[in-house]
Amino acid sequence: MNCADVAIAGAGIIGLTTALELMAAGCSVTVFDQSEAMSEASRAAAGMLAAGDPENPAELRELSCLSLTLYSEFLAHVESLSGKSTPVRTTRTVQGVHHLPPGAKALTATELQALAPGTNTGGCSFLLLEERSFDAWDLAESLPAAARSAGIELRERTAVQSVRGGKSDVELVTAAGTFSAGAFLNATGAWAPILDHALPVVPRKGHLLTAELPGEVQMHCVLRSPSVYVVPRGGIRYTIGSTVEDVGFDRTVDPLRIQELFSRAMVLWSPLREANIAETWVGFRPGSEDGLPIIDRTSENCWVATGHFRNGILLGPGTGRVLSQWMTGRQPEIDLSPFRCGRFALSPASS
Repeated sequence: MNCADVAIAGAGIIGLTTALELMAAGCSVTVFDQSEAMSEASRAAAGMLAAGDPENPAELRELSCLSLTLYSEFLAHVESLSGKSTPVRTTRTVQGVHHLPPGAKALTATELQALAPGTNTGGCSFLLLEERSFDAWDLAESLPAAARSAGIELRERTAVQSVRGGKSDVELVTAAGTFSAGAFLNATGAWAPILDHALPVVPRKGHLLTAELPGEVQMHCVLRSPSVYVVPRGGIRYTIGSTVEDVGFDRTVDPLRIQELFSRAMVLWSPLREANIAETWVGFRPGSEDGLPIIDRTSENCWVATGHFRNGILLGPGTGRVLSQWMTGRQPEIDLSPFRCGRFALSPASS
């Protein structure tokens, strides 16, 4: 029987950041994924570190702040291990809001047009946020390579089918046979209920597209409103997103949804009327019943981390840090009570 100190199901950003933290703490780690590492929500993301988004729930603030403080170190560590960089693409965000947060100062019309020429306010006020973004596809290439370089065993296309916890270890049944570990983490995102049916998590499908805008008028900050965002990717390329749909695991790219999204982006930022759609794709965000992550210990040697919804990229390093601390017997450095399973009406066995 194969074995490790910790087994993780799910090789997205949550699973792999936790694996790197556990390796740094001296654990041997094996990560399983039903497909390829970083191939689902983590790769589909827009890559905004949107800790200051006024639409974020207040309960995310502490975890968001921890993750942001770790991000530069995290990206440098991934690059040193993998030899592949994940460059920061933007450092500022122009955020549209229907109501100004207390104490916030709105950009003047002149300031707004200097940052994002051609923006239509649509009745919104706009704020300037110091916020970084990067291309999630860059991280999707570098993070799995970093994990392997660190000594993590990465078993792609090997789904974990069931988990049985004991007093001192955990037995996993996988597509490639039985595996034993001292501890187990379910980090399978929208697929987490397959291993724990009580988890109130569903796939929230999102359509995204890349547009190419020729010409001299370009933008070098993220432009975000309550209904759409436009993220520069360098050169003439922009990522535009995203829809939120409850349609299960339907991977169909709907041309009508894409056109609706593109139309909203053109209303927000008029230069996109001269752009062409270059790529389209969908992703499945793990959405919990209340929109907050689920980070908890579910039995003696089993943990879960899912439900990060729109903020998986932002919350990855922070989630990995606190989970590693908890799973190795240390005190997590922030309060995780907002993310515990006990807030839901779950069965005693799963709370």
